[in-house]
Amino acid sequence: MSQTDAQGHDWADDLDEFPRNPWIAPLASTVITLPAAFYALLTSMLMPMACDSCTEEEAHRFDASFGPAFVVSCCGLALSLCVLLASWVCMRKRPAASVFLAVAAPLSVVFTWMLFMGLVDTP
Repeated sequence: MSQTDAQGHDWADDLDEFPRNPWIAPLASTVITLPAAFYALLTSMLMPMACDSCTEEEAHRFDASFGPAFVVSCCGLALSLCVLLASWVCMRKRPAASVFLAVAAPLSVVFTWMLFMGLVDTP
């Protein structure tokens, strides 16, 4: 049973334009983002062990670069988790935005990890 308006527009056709399973993109993003974020956080937390056998000069350079890089890493990972949460929130009302955010979440984790590795002065 479809409803038509005065101009003869069938509103049932508009309902077919919406995706039937809008939760697939956020779910796939969650499955990818959470382990990747865990790996990035674990890597950044264990990075000081790379400089256990450094000379004093190398240790000072590493320590000076590790502090800001770790802050960038934590902020970037928090941002990626916020993007992931936003993809779940936008799922029903804006499915296109939800897909965009679901793709952006794991990409932001990868970008954050690459930025962290670039900022740390490893010996």
